[in-house]
Amino acid sequence: MNHSTEKGIAIGIIGPEVLVNRMMKVLQSFPSFRPIASIYKKEEEAAGLAAEIASEAEVILVSGPLPYHRIREETSLDVALHYVPLTDTSFYRSLSRLKNALEPEKQLRISMDTLGKTMVAKSLQEINESRVQTILYSGTAYPTIEALIGFHVQLFESGACDAAMTAEAAVSEALTERGIPNEWIIPTDQNITVALERALLSTETRQSKEAQIVVGLLNIDHFEKRIHTHTSEHEVQKFKLEIHRMLLDYVESLDGYLTHLGGDEYLFFTTRGIFERETGGYKTIPLGKHANQKFGLSLSIGIGFGRSANEAGTHARSALRKSKDAGGDTCFIVREDKTFIGPLAMADPIEITLSMTDAALIKKAEEAGMTSVYLSKMLAHVARSGRVDYMVHELAAILGITARSTHRLVLQWIDYGLVRIAGVEKVPKGRPRQIFKLSFLEDKVNH
Repeated sequence: MNHSTEKGIAIGIIGPEVLVNRMMKVLQSFPSFRPIASIYKKEEEAAGLAAEIASEAEVILVSGPLPYHRIREETSLDVALHYVPLTDTSFYRSLSRLKNALEPEKQLRISMDTLGKTMVAKSLQEINESRVQTILYSGTAYPTIEALIGFHVQLFESGACDAAMTAEAAVSEALTERGIPNEWIIPTDQNITVALERALLSTETRQSKEAQIVVGLLNIDHFEKRIHTHTSEHEVQKFKLEIHRMLLDYVESLDGYLTHLGGDEYLFFTTRGIFERETGGYKTIPLGKHANQKFGLSLSIGIGFGRSANEAGTHARSALRKSKDAGGDTCFIVREDKTFIGPLAMADPIEITLSMTDAALIKKAEEAGMTSVYLSKMLAHVARSGRVDYMVHELAAILGITARSTHRLVLQWIDYGLVRIAGVEKVPKGRPRQIFKLSFLEDKVNH
């Protein structure tokens, strides 16, 4: 099924009928787009549909990560490709429907796929839900439908789980046929809106920035300590070769070029369009999780954009410094105007990616004594925790300085309007402790 209107940027919409209809409805608020909708009954049809509309569409939006990956694997399309992500709002909706269908007050054990472990745990904590236990699929990043069905069926039939939650319609249908209680996790209108905004941005800037050179600097955290755990030089050299092979495979996925700078540092080049697509719109670096699982290593990565290779390289070094300042195991991007995006998700999924796009705000922060080091550390902690409210001793621990120095800095930040007093915590003995809100980050977290 295909249909489109006459004017606007041609966008291909691919997915099962329920999700395509939902995406088309949200598209009504995007007059710049001219939709070309393609509906599939089985996920295997996604790649063929994408190939059919690729010559007409300037960008393609897919309903989820699995059909997106299938299209990437089975085609080589010369068109920007995006997918609709699932967030905590999708999780809450599905959990509520599943609980209402069963016994809302009963202890519930749920098998779950696609959603991240950190996001699920944080979401349950947010609503103070202690009656729900989850077992998440921990296999490959892009499993087959059969693998997901087998995962849920095995847990249900063994008595380990009472119900299932899945992001795939075909899995939900198969579980329903077997009489297994389940809920299909579908994206909310807000999820779709964010994906459409990202798709629109990629089309408007694609002509000038798709082929722009991106420079990446990669540093292995605490590499010398890891080397010392090997008993012979032969083992050390084998370990280094295995790491080099892993990095080569990653850079190959970016159609990039990798070179070893010596010791624990590597340099790579790719293009901006490929890097944006492979990171899901500057959200995640799968390499971080792979390095952690395979070698127990964490990585610090700096990515630089620029109007020249020299500028991009300078920005990559600045971004790597921010990653190191934040404690490692993360990635920052510094753009042409020296504003930055980060931290991106590495070994542990980060549900909030903060983008410091306001150059005036960065300048104001620096004038207030909020150095690049302090800013990087706070951004990393806020992104991982989702919190913007802290007490002085908590901020001191994050910044690595004394509570007295932190209090002096916080007062300075208050004077500049970057921080405000959010409340007071009473303690049994001693003076009440003030709670400070990082108000300059508040709208980014709540966005």
